[in-house]
Amino acid sequence: MKKHLFIPGALLFGLLSLGGYGQQSGEGRALYLNSGSGQKKIPITTAKQLNQKRKQVLDSLQSAMGKLPPRKGNPPFDAKITETQNEPAYTRLTIVLTVAAHEQVSAYLYLPVSKDNRKRFPAMLALHETDDRGKRSPDGQGSRPDPEIRSNLAYAKELAERGYVVIAPDYPSFGDSKNYDFKADRYASGTMKAIFNHMRCIDYLLSRKEVDPERIGVIGHSLGGHNAMFAGAFDTRLKVVVASCGWTLFDFYNIGAGASQAYGGRLGPWAQDRYMPLLRDKYHLDPERIPFDFDEVIAAIAPRAFFSNSPVNDSNFDVKGVEKGMEAAKKVYSLLNDAGSLRLSTPVAGHDFPKSTREEAYRF
Repeated sequence: MKKHLFIPGALLFGLLSLGGYGQQSGEGRALYLNSGSGQKKIPITTAKQLNQKRKQVLDSLQSAMGKLPPRKGNPPFDAKITETQNEPAYTRLTIVLTVAAHEQVSAYLYLPVSKDNRKRFPAMLALHETDDRGKRSPDGQGSRPDPEIRSNLAYAKELAERGYVVIAPDYPSFGDSKNYDFKADRYASGTMKAIFNHMRCIDYLLSRKEVDPERIGVIGHSLGGHNAMFAGAFDTRLKVVVASCGWTLFDFYNIGAGASQAYGGRLGPWAQDRYMPLLRDKYHLDPERIPFDFDEVIAAIAPRAFFSNSPVNDSNFDVKGVEKGMEAAKKVYSLLNDAGSLRLSTPVAGHDFPKSTREEAYRF
């Protein structure tokens, strides 16, 4: 993984001469700063402005998700090992981490077997899809009835076999956290609770002597895909973000009339308690009022490496919205002279992470 730093100074960016704002104009929110007065938008033309944009995006995300609590002053992790499984290429531990007072997270921790006396390994945070089995999904033990798809989602296991330290936590309300009570916690959304957990998982990785602190990334599918993006936006220690089937611009998200009615609107699934209820309660599921979009999340990740697996037949996350978002993101990365750190793969597949695309992501 390459180490990236934000580039200071003013770099002219001639790709933003087109007028308009928003997805319908063919550009995107990622390319503009909020002026702080009225609805005026300022085209981003310098790297300094992009740093300002990142701060604005994080503020906007917290407006939709609630505030990110401080990570300092929390009790020791007090990691408890509840199960050990030895494999030829790695040891998999089931651990329970104390991430804050009265808050625990269950996770799989994969420790690779050193074949060359290496003392430090790259590391990945592996986030699971919407699967009742939680962290078991990226180990290949998910609940998908199709065994091929189950194996396609075993990226935590595959990365461990490739020599990565991997931590794969349960998202709140899945796996060992299936009885999580969102009404009783201190978070405005399940998404922000997950972001906090995931950043604490990175803290934990950094506390381990096996982990190279300059080579840490995040990977996830579906639910794990957009949460990989959120973690990458907030946590600059993550040098690479891989999102599989996890996003499209809100204008392009459509789950069909029946499901829209069941969830109270086209964007209703995003507003469940386990995700971002403020999108309903505060922003009324109106994409024009929701304070962020996914091209902006990628802008907050820039110039660190970002890989999107977005199959052409994904009925959940329309590839057309992904392509538009990536068009805007490419201009952001070009501003930082780092367009090579952005990659989009569009396999002919459904809501899946095919083997060839996973291999491409691992090479990336």
